[in-house]
Amino acid sequence: MPSNFLAIGECMVEMAPTGGGTFAKGFAGDTLNTAWYVRKSLSQDWTVSYLTAVGNDQISEEMIAFLDGAGLATDHIQRLNNRTIGLYLIQLKEGERSFAYWRSQSAARCLADDAVALSTAMDTAGLIYFSGITLGILSPEGRQTFLSSLAAARQKGARAAFDPNLRPRLWEDAQTMRDCVTEAAGLCDFVMPSFEDEEAHFGDKTPSESADRYLAAGAKMIVVKNGPQEVIVATENDRRSFRPDPVRNVVDTTAAGDSFNAAFLAEYLVSGDVDASVAAGARLAGTVIQHRGALVDLSSGLVA
Repeated sequence: MPSNFLAIGECMVEMAPTGGGTFAKGFAGDTLNTAWYVRKSLSQDWTVSYLTAVGNDQISEEMIAFLDGAGLATDHIQRLNNRTIGLYLIQLKEGERSFAYWRSQSAARCLADDAVALSTAMDTAGLIYFSGITLGILSPEGRQTFLSSLAAARQKGARAAFDPNLRPRLWEDAQTMRDCVTEAAGLCDFVMPSFEDEEAHFGDKTPSESADRYLAAGAKMIVVKNGPQEVIVATENDRRSFRPDPVRNVVDTTAAGDSFNAAFLAEYLVSGDVDASVAAGARLAGTVIQHRGALVDLSSGLVA
């Protein structure tokens, strides 16, 4: 398997509260957050690439410079005229976050319009990582191009990881979201849902029910996150539950799931050890939620 982790999705301008009614500008987004933490978690033997689309304006250039500075390969990023990058603002209440978005002209909505470029990028990857937001921002035609390219890449040996990250506001309707997410999950080696989303939008009663549904769709391994509750890891022949250590100083849960996914996948790609992978994911997520913003400066190396 090539040592290239390819994350695909939308990187946005993030406005994160700093206290006292002020905000700090940064760059983030669910798949970008995961790529950023994967880069921190894997050795330099691995290339970590990010695929998106941006404009030709100053803020797009700043974002590219940020990604380069974070050690992410940016050679698959497309540049489009008359487009820019989206923006979101984090709103916090007792450590829980909500978001306000401005993304109607986001270039990332067009990232699957060039099927050749998309397939070329996927064909270089050892693991392709994407989310329900990646799919939700695309046109219906773009989604099918994306999934067809993913299927072809997996036939050539790539593995795929998917966080359903269910956000109905991005989709035409809830049933389209459920159908597309289920189709995507069936093409993946790792599906990493958050139970809160699955309960709300699929009506699942337990994390095990979520795992069963995604296994039935054709996914190989399901990792169901559930906040401070047990993590369920299920395959066709095995099912385990893990209780993360409690985190008492929760400041901001932004990127909790994204960082968990990053550390889990980074550890699993190296060791193949499920127990160690869950422990790594819980440890990193527990660190991240004690700080503000999606991307936390990690002073100690977390090299797998």
